[in-house]
Amino acid sequence: MPTESPSLAGVLTQTLGWRRVLLTLVVATLTALALSPIYVTPVPVLAGRATLAGLLALLVFGLLEHWPARLPRWMSRWVLQVLGVVLAVPLGVLLAYLLSTGGNLSAFWRNEARITGFLWMASSGLVLGALLALSAMLRQREESARAQALAFELERSELERRALDARLRLLQAQVEPHFLFNTLANVRALVDAGSPQASQVLGSLIAYLRAAVPRLNQPATTIGQELELVRAYLALMHLRMPDRLQFEVRAGPEVQGLRCPTMTLLTLVENAVRHGIDPGEEGGRIEVEVRREVARVHARVSDTGVGLRSGGDGLGTGLSTLRERLQLVFAGDAQLRLAAREGGGVVADVEFPAEETRA
Repeated sequence: MPTESPSLAGVLTQTLGWRRVLLTLVVATLTALALSPIYVTPVPVLAGRATLAGLLALLVFGLLEHWPARLPRWMSRWVLQVLGVVLAVPLGVLLAYLLSTGGNLSAFWRNEARITGFLWMASSGLVLGALLALSAMLRQREESARAQALAFELERSELERRALDARLRLLQAQVEPHFLFNTLANVRALVDAGSPQASQVLGSLIAYLRAAVPRLNQPATTIGQELELVRAYLALMHLRMPDRLQFEVRAGPEVQGLRCPTMTLLTLVENAVRHGIDPGEEGGRIEVEVRREVARVHARVSDTGVGLRSGGDGLGTGLSTLRERLQLVFAGDAQLRLAAREGGGVVADVEFPAEETRA
């Protein structure tokens, strides 16, 4: 899609910027001082002539930056700009001389001293003008290259962010059915066993899911909200196996409003129930503790269940997905560690930055 040509006012504003005009005035003054020994004309007059020629060259240079909008393939814009400056400098010097003679062209051509002065100033202006034009073109190309590199970097960062968001949503989608199917499987086992508590457990599950499902698609919640789900889940599991599961949840008020990726603590607790308490005949106890230490959140879920299985690190689908989600959410500044508990069982530790939730 072709780009629109800038307006004349915009081009003039850019062309006659104070830096460019100041540079033109400085170069014109230095040129007048350098040529003053071979002129009888006062330096201010020489500076005025050089300034007029320089401003005309500057105007032509700026106009050719944008017009014409399209050039033939064999023509580079910088070549066109240099040619424009080469033509504008002698024209500007000639215009300055004509103004000093009241526009009498014959008086100019018949005066050998003026012609010599014109040639000296025009030739000096041509050399300086061409050099300045080339220097300006090099600066423009450098600035354009830097701007393009910055644009590419911003675009790359945006694409990386989108890719991380997509990856996080994919992992979240994997967590949701994993957790829900495990919970429903627990209820089904209770129903199949003909337990008189089946109806009560099912009612608790419905109440739990009514509170939990709306949060499943959220990328993050608070620790307080996460602990509510943890207590509801553990209460539900306790109804299923009242003699085999005891639990305790400890967390101070200072951590309640801190940011927590959705289902972080819930995944650890569900893993402890499924892999620690359920397989053992005697069951066990689950303890959940969350505390803040300066700028970090430390969460621990420990159980007195069967412990880590031999030949593996105890990471199921839920924990493997949780570890990857934590790395994505906190840009690698999070840790998930799993270790055997002294006296039997497993301890899962999570550590991540303490961030207040945004309003």
